[in-house]
Amino acid sequence: MSAYALAHLRHVVPHPDVLEYMEKIQGTLDPFFGRFIVHGGAIEVREGTWPGNLVLIEFPDMARARSWYESPAYQQILSLRTRHIEADTILVEGVEPGHDSATMAFELRKAGWLTTP
Repeated sequence: MSAYALAHLRHVVPHPDVLEYMEKIQGTLDPFFGRFIVHGGAIEVREGTWPGNLVLIEFPDMARARSWYESPAYQQILSLRTRHIEADTILVEGVEPGHDSATMAFELRKAGWLTTP
């Protein structure tokens, strides 16, 4: 099952370190088969607010996403970004092919997920 690294970049300060990070990140992703899905594209907010930019990187599975983030190569460049960009970063599992939210709702109901007020 695919997994994703998602970064919500809220406050970006232009700095040469950020460009160096951008130049080096792909080399850290390649050994783990990571690929950019979204990298700062236009955002159209439909609900709530979204201050900042979005980066979404796909990996074949959570083990590779974790291994990438914890790799010496990525840890070596990470501070180039974090010193200059305020962000939240998460790793999240995707869903299996054919995922159906109605089936998920059924399973949640069956498991007693809802409580009666």
